[in-house]
Amino acid sequence: MSTALITTPSFGQHSRRPWETLARAGVTTHVPPYAHPLTAEQLAEQLRDTGARALITGLDPVTARVLDAAPRLRVIAKHGVGTDNIDLAAARGRGIRVVNAPGTNTGAVADLTFALLLATVRQIVPGHTSVTSGGWGRYFGPELAGRTLGIIGYGRIGQAVARRARGFDMRVLAYDPYLPTGEALIDLPGLLAAADIVTLHLPMPADGHPVLDRAALTALRPGAYVINTARGGLIDETALAELLHSGHLAGAGLDVYTTEPPGPAGNPLVTAPNTVLTPHCGAFSHQANEAMGTTVAADVVRVLRGEDPAHPVH
Repeated sequence: MSTALITTPSFGQHSRRPWETLARAGVTTHVPPYAHPLTAEQLAEQLRDTGARALITGLDPVTARVLDAAPRLRVIAKHGVGTDNIDLAAARGRGIRVVNAPGTNTGAVADLTFALLLATVRQIVPGHTSVTSGGWGRYFGPELAGRTLGIIGYGRIGQAVARRARGFDMRVLAYDPYLPTGEALIDLPGLLAAADIVTLHLPMPADGHPVLDRAALTALRPGAYVINTARGGLIDETALAELLHSGHLAGAGLDVYTTEPPGPAGNPLVTAPNTVLTPHCGAFSHQANEAMGTTVAADVVRVLRGEDPAHPVH
């Protein structure tokens, strides 16, 4: 009987189907007694002690040294889409398949993107705080119709955000470093110069350099807004906080951070003005949770049976 180590607490949180998929195939499950994400040392310990043949992971660092502690491991399943926390080359070199759940959280992340956009632009949080504290503050913000939304990363989620934006009569511009420029795409400097609001939907670059570094953030037009539901490292957080404090940027809505959780003293954006911050919950819809779990569970079962997965990363 095979064991699957499940380190992400959101696996099957709102549906029994992912757990049942594994159980029907005779796969036992083990949940570690540590908070997510595990450290590399904790993850290596759990893989070694359980002899797991499958790992279902969230944001845990799946490094080469971690994999050295797991000689029986045959499949790593990312409970989500982005695999930048997994050393893919190390997994490939050890004959370990890596799978993910593409498309399962597209709607959820696109919805949260627009929730952050609206909350930031219309200053929903200050308004709520004013009312609940006995005040009656009036907060102004721009309407979205006629505004330009710059989408950096034009895959499934970026395109889903574009559809929502067009429903608000916004003009949409898109840049994607992995796609050729053409009818739907422009270059990054052109997008930064034209956008009233910028939203990010792409993985971390291989060199680890922020896409929105200080120079790119400064190039945004005065009064622009920044939304990020992708990866915290895509933005120079110190520069973003400074530009929010100076008033060059009007606001930011963020679901992801370079270090998570950011903590009250560990991230300058926690005290920046007109920011809306959520705890990396972009994929936390009931539908996405069930879809992600069942998708990766089914592929874990396929690999353990010696079959090809439906959603291989490699």
